[in-house]
Amino acid sequence: MRIAIVKTSALGDIIHSAFILQFIKQKLPDAQIDWVVEAKFASILSHHPDIDNVLPIDLSSIKKKYSNIFNEIKRVRHYARRDYDLVIDMQGLIKSAITSRLLGKRVAGYDKKSIREGAAALFYSQGYDVPYDLNTIDRYRLLASKALGIEITKDEVVGKKPYLFYGSEDFEVAAPSFSDEKPNVIFIVGSTWESRVYPKGQFAEVAKALDANILVPFGNEDEKAFAHYLASESDNVKVLPKMSLGQLKAAISHADLLIGNDTGPSYIAWANNIPSIILFGPTPAVRVYKTDISRLLKSPSIVDPFHLDKEDFSIKEIKSQEIIESAKELLSVVL
Repeated sequence: MRIAIVKTSALGDIIHSAFILQFIKQKLPDAQIDWVVEAKFASILSHHPDIDNVLPIDLSSIKKKYSNIFNEIKRVRHYARRDYDLVIDMQGLIKSAITSRLLGKRVAGYDKKSIREGAAALFYSQGYDVPYDLNTIDRYRLLASKALGIEITKDEVVGKKPYLFYGSEDFEVAAPSFSDEKPNVIFIVGSTWESRVYPKGQFAEVAKALDANILVPFGNEDEKAFAHYLASESDNVKVLPKMSLGQLKAAISHADLLIGNDTGPSYIAWANNIPSIILFGPTPAVRVYKTDISRLLKSPSIVDPFHLDKEDFSIKEIKSQEIIESAKELLSVVL
């Protein structure tokens, strides 16, 4: 069976959904699986043993130059020559639904009540009822189960194997910053909205309270400045060098604990079974399952998943002491 999965963006969403691969291969061992993804995020899926082909596209380029749509249609039609038996649109947007329909005739996705852009369901051969306000992992788990006629249970996902991979050389950049004497804790300090970013002063309080080697990666100049501020406030903080996505996967996968905002890189820890504390303000704390090693700390604000409020800065109301206590508990378990 040839399967194409369409989940093009964003980084966190790709990470959240990629757990399904190991269970598809367990239950359908002869399946050949390709994954269609935005080129800028393709490396998050690199080295994956359960993916036959990572197929990059560049839909984001269409916003910059509308005529690029013809290049992307040509590219997707070329991929369609692989004759897929089933295409699963894990994205649920009109652009991903059209991409899926161009890839194959048999397309599965969410029904119109289960997605933000209900018109996308018009492009599916079969749409499935998976409520939009469910836990994100449950949505992907249930869609894959229904589309493929298999059962992926919550218990199986909780007991998942690590599923993000990297090259043996990818850890070389971060390795010199790691400690052999103290636990290594990674802080993810950025996010897509300002209101999703935990305040730097409170992050500094957490760093000072932990007897640990704090490592802070960065992806842009604002995050770099944030990282250097933390290093100036606490002598146990190190700013990691600028890294590729593969190198970031390797660094996080070698950490003892990750503390971060609700953003893509934070979820590398959950994917690879690294203890983590994720901080939520204006977004619902339903991105991953809460487990013994995965803590989700939410501010007091009430979030409507259908209408997120970018002006909700309640993340600052999460007490630094709550993070510190959770971190110490997790570190006592893993060390």
